Amino acid sequence: MSAHIALTALVVLDYDEAIDFYTRALNFELVEDTPRPDGSRWVVVRPRGATEAALLLARAKNDEQRARVGDQTGGRVGFFLHTDDFATDHARMTAAGVRFLEEPRHEPYGSVVVFEDLYGNRWDLLQSTR
Repeated sequence: MSAHIALTALVVLDYDEAIDFYTRALNFELVEDTPRPDGSRWVVVRPRGATEAALLLARAKNDEQRARVGDQTGGRVGFFLHTDDFATDHARMTAAGVRFLEEPRHEPYGSVVVFEDLYGNRWDLLQSTR
């Protein structure tokens, strides 16, 4: 049996602003945006060229979920965006207004920098040397 993680739900406040951020600022592709009978939408984005892992942008439905938006991992980096061109992606994301929390670092395992998405979730942009 072969298995993989296909989707990770990311709770957002608004579908359209989240789609805009992920497709414009992070250059993700919109894979699906399907209305559901309950008024919600099935919204999937993923990095361009990715074939397995994607994000399900899930709009918060109540106060408890809204309280979690932007802090789904307790303030630590919870998402890791791998790239094969760190400098180009960092420059493009900077120009798009992405908020970086530090200067890029060059570690034994690769180049890395921490950034926040539009709600404050922390991500690593990473180009591995391995």
